[in-house]
Amino acid sequence: MKKINSVAVHSVPDKKTKITVKLFGFILLAAAILSLPTRAVSQPPLYQKCLLCHGRPGFKKILPDGKVLELFVNKSELENSIHSKLHCTDCHADVMEIPHLKIPGKVNCYRCHYKDNPNGAMPANEFFQSVHGQMVTAGDPKAPRCQNCHGSHNIQKVNSPLSTVNHQNVAYTCGKCHKPQYDNYIQSIHGTALLDRHIKSAPTCTTCHGKHLILKPDNPESSIYPLNVINVCSKCHENKELIRKYNIPGGRISTYKESYHGIADEFGSVRVANCSSCHRAHLILPESNPRSSINKANLAKTCGKCHQNANINFTKGKIHVNYKSKSTGILYYIGMFFEILTVSTLTLLFIHILLDLFRRYKSGEIGGKNKRGE
Repeated sequence: MKKINSVAVHSVPDKKTKITVKLFGFILLAAAILSLPTRAVSQPPLYQKCLLCHGRPGFKKILPDGKVLELFVNKSELENSIHSKLHCTDCHADVMEIPHLKIPGKVNCYRCHYKDNPNGAMPANEFFQSVHGQMVTAGDPKAPRCQNCHGSHNIQKVNSPLSTVNHQNVAYTCGKCHKPQYDNYIQSIHGTALLDRHIKSAPTCTTCHGKHLILKPDNPESSIYPLNVINVCSKCHENKELIRKYNIPGGRISTYKESYHGIADEFGSVRVANCSSCHRAHLILPESNPRSSINKANLAKTCGKCHQNANINFTKGKIHVNYKSKSTGILYYIGMFFEILTVSTLTLLFIHILLDLFRRYKSGEIGGKNKRGE
């Protein structure tokens, strides 16, 4: 019994030995894990769980009002978007469980693009000051949001041809809501230049209306407020490089400013005709086009919008006249005559004043003593 007990005592390890063995085992396990190659365990994309359902083509939900809510997400578009490194819940922050117990709300881009955030703060701040942002704030269900213009899962950089807000694609994007304006624009000289001739410098919606800070025409801060229209048009029509490159008639802004309309505009009249009053806003066509508002056959109607008694005779006068160019014919010489006459008259008047002052000085009327010697 003593031997058996002695053997039994020596064969059972004590607590200290057990702890040492366990610690040594943990060290070996940790060393084995750290020694594995970093690529041995491949992590699935963050959005893979969501795509188990949303990655199935045709995945959709019929809402109580009968509308169909498309829920399919194209994996390829998501992986090539500017937000490809984000997790779904970075945008869909109200998704807390799978499957969803309630329909997720609309994505709020302002979560990231907020004030003072260097990652796109200014566009978001301008948006909420715009006519679109005010509709969102007012709770209008038809109000356009960021994703209506920029897309949702397929957001691309602005300079990408695939971007919905690329200069080449902006008109189509805006046209989804503003169809009449889009239909007119694509027929205009600006629309055909951009969409048919692929002239990148041709104006599109954002060129005139702005990008995020889009304001109503009656807002003095709006780029298309009557007193600001001429500044918008001058960006291209006073650009010497564009005028030369595309053979655009020059001097239109400067001659407008010298006209009655331009002078009234300078004095702050919002009723006086500006560029869009005569040339229209979206359906701008060359004078040679029979549908153009400035075609000779249509001028009386165009002028008649302000001048009720306008007729054919009313429109016979030249428009955008540069009196300093000989191409204007007799108007050039009449202008030169009055210019010379004005300068000559003022010069002679100045000489007359000098001679009169000299005579008065010599006679003592100025700077000398009077006749009494006082």
